[in-house]
Amino acid sequence: MASRIIIFDDNQERLSSVSMLLNLSDGFVCSGTFPNANNLLANITESKPDLVLMDIDMPGTNGIDATILIRRHFGALPVLIQTNFEEDERIFGSLQAGANGYLLKKTSPERFIESLREALEGGAPMTGSIATKVLRYFSSEATTKKDYHLTEREKHILGFLVKGYSYKLIAAECDIAYNTVNNHIRNIYDKLYVNSATEAVSLAIRERLV
Repeated sequence: MASRIIIFDDNQERLSSVSMLLNLSDGFVCSGTFPNANNLLANITESKPDLVLMDIDMPGTNGIDATILIRRHFGALPVLIQTNFEEDERIFGSLQAGANGYLLKKTSPERFIESLREALEGGAPMTGSIATKVLRYFSSEATTKKDYHLTEREKHILGFLVKGYSYKLIAAECDIAYNTVNNHIRNIYDKLYVNSATEAVSLAIRERLV
């Protein structure tokens, strides 16, 4: 069954192009496009999405506030923030609000679709330049390192997650099977006491685990 994706963006051309890309991509269907998030709760309830693509800048309810509402009312429903900007305040505001990932709108169609699949599988996709900013931000924070008993392989894979690599790319870099990556990441979640890649990445950066 195709994954249902909805899009919030005040740029009509962007709405149309992303909607078309989704409908032409295997395993996806666009089940709703909205020029703002002012009726967010009703829009989500009616369209029953598996993932939300959220523009960060819209008239009325902005993408960060919309993400906070989604977390409050729809729990773990994946949200990917899309923007033209790489400003630190926007990036960290989005992640703190509970976004599952942060993608620049200039991301290639291939990487964009791969990021959707990754987010639906529990990953935390980020454009490479965004991941670098996150690393720099948290590396400046004073932290106390704890021992989570991660193996060297698990630390290696966690490092790739922090850099925004997809599961597929991690498998290629480590020369292991995709399912093996999934198994390692589940073990990482257990050891870090987290439930998602977003939480794992946040903890890893905050406590300098990689």
